[in-house]
Amino acid sequence: MQRSIYIRPVGVFRPPAPPAVHEALSADVWGGLPLTGGPLCFAALEVIERHGKGVSRRVIGLGDLFERDWGRHTLAASDLLENIRAPRARLATMALEKPRIMGIVNVTPDSFSDGGSFLGAQAAIDHGLRLVEEGADILDIGGESTRPGSDPVPLEEELRRVLPVLEGLRAKTDARISIDTRKAEVMRRAADAGADMLNDVSALTHDPRALEVAAESGLPVMLMHAQGDPKTMNDNPQYSDVALDVFDFLESRINACEKAGIPKAKLVADPGIGFGKHLQHNVAVLSAMSLYHGLGVPILLGASRKKLIGQLCNVENAQDRMPGSVAAALHSIGQGVQLVRVHDVAATRQAISIWQAADAGSESIVLAK
Repeated sequence: MQRSIYIRPVGVFRPPAPPAVHEALSADVWGGLPLTGGPLCFAALEVIERHGKGVSRRVIGLGDLFERDWGRHTLAASDLLENIRAPRARLATMALEKPRIMGIVNVTPDSFSDGGSFLGAQAAIDHGLRLVEEGADILDIGGESTRPGSDPVPLEEELRRVLPVLEGLRAKTDARISIDTRKAEVMRRAADAGADMLNDVSALTHDPRALEVAAESGLPVMLMHAQGDPKTMNDNPQYSDVALDVFDFLESRINACEKAGIPKAKLVADPGIGFGKHLQHNVAVLSAMSLYHGLGVPILLGASRKKLIGQLCNVENAQDRMPGSVAAALHSIGQGVQLVRVHDVAATRQAISIWQAADAGSESIVLAK
């Protein structure tokens, strides 16, 4: 279903006060309202309206937020504003007041960046443990490449790849473990083996049983936008307005999950950089990441080493795209994104720490961890 109105928080900043203090303060004091409960605030809203095939945009300051008639009296707009301001629930018991890093553990021969590097179970387990030492909060284990042009992997082969890695890591680390899969049976078996989260690039649309199995598992679910199947998704993607179309899709999947019995508090949204999107689409989505706070769930960015970095910076080898990956992560975290999925955990953790200290004007925000 296509919306007629959207609102995007802009002018995101960190007020000069500890989170416990400024969360309760009003816009009159700080010139901003808490974004997803804090610690960041926003100083203005971009109001976006669809008119048939056209789109209009205007920015309103918070001084006009509760006085000016910009559509806030409609249910759609008021719900969006509430979603933007509301604190996010803990994710697998993990607080989201600070950025969280998801480290990638690909147990595949054909992933676009590290295919084959950790195909053996022990190599993948060792890699996952290194990522935890480097600062990963979550380990995301995947046994099927979904890069553009990839072929599907049979169920038994995917299980053979991921279950020993999941079981081995579960026995050796308390870090949260996510299973990256489109298959309901892999979700079920992974949940039984101790996975903490499910991560589906098809937003539970690929497998007819995925919604049911995900609901039965009781685990948090990450829903990603993709247009089309991995094999052909980047052949000719089409959008009316890519950032808004992605929002509509994710909102519809959140609604479907709630109807299936998955609480909204257990959902995460990922706009799907690189999945059914060309360069101009990816840049538009990356630019608009704060828009997705209107969904009322935590937001995950997965831009690590992806093609848009190579296209923008003329870097052919995916393993040489770490600086661009870190830049994408910091840009999105600056818009309030709660989770980033990355290959280069140590570099990302270091960059986030410096960004936090500089943004807060205090070393204590980093040293207190």
